[in-house]
Amino acid sequence: MTIFQKIKHYGWIFIQYFSLIFFSFVALLPVVSCLITAFKTKEEYETTNVMTLPQSWLNFRNFIQVWEDADMGRAFFNSAIVLVFVVAGSVMVGSMIAYVLNRFTFPGNGLIRSLFLFATLLPGIAMQVATYQLMYQIGFINHLYGYIILSMGTDVISIYIFIQFFENIPVSLDESAFMDGASYFTIFFKILFPLLKPAMVTVMILKGVGTYNEYYNASLYLTGEQKTVSMALYTFVGPLGSQFNLICAGAIMSLIPALVVFLIFQKQIYSGMTAGAVKG
Repeated sequence: MTIFQKIKHYGWIFIQYFSLIFFSFVALLPVVSCLITAFKTKEEYETTNVMTLPQSWLNFRNFIQVWEDADMGRAFFNSAIVLVFVVAGSVMVGSMIAYVLNRFTFPGNGLIRSLFLFATLLPGIAMQVATYQLMYQIGFINHLYGYIILSMGTDVISIYIFIQFFENIPVSLDESAFMDGASYFTIFFKILFPLLKPAMVTVMILKGVGTYNEYYNASLYLTGEQKTVSMALYTFVGPLGSQFNLICAGAIMSLIPALVVFLIFQKQIYSGMTAGAVKG
């Protein structure tokens, strides 16, 4: 190996490790600063730098105040209900629509796909007036079930993810089962649906994270006791100033359920993502 080759080889290794360390630092810096701020008193936050360590790491008064003042218990309960129903509904609705569009040929199939694609190009904010009027007229304002139905009905990405996976499943499976007397529902639920686990994992991750972090629609269609975790964090934002030490404490509390779910199901998440990566 020549000197030039050695320089090129070790230079590439340096760039790889430097990029890994740099982007890891960029990703972790907001979390670390939020964690430090969460343990500071109001006086400490106002008089010290954001990266200055708190005087005591055993100061849990911010977390207790957030839990009580923002009613985080109810917010977590509401978010859990919304998350379970929205994720389950998105998986079922998205997979069924993808099954029909991929496995059946009928007039308007291409038009429906084009309309779904067109819907993804429209900014959601531009349709909020009509959507809000519709939600108000059918009595879905300030009800969890209305917000759940709205969240399930605005996801087009999951449909295309399932369509992509259906295209990799041979039609011969459907034909063999149909010749044996299986109905379309049996073919879908007992043969095809179990094969969609990688797609389901992908949809659950994307939809779950988006639903848990969603604030705009939640603040628009939910009020009062029906608030979610993202809405509860805005309890400490006001016209006279924001209490960022309490906001950071609430943000850390909101990270704990997601972290616990990831640690419990990380094997299934990794296996589903790697299984989906080799499709094609």
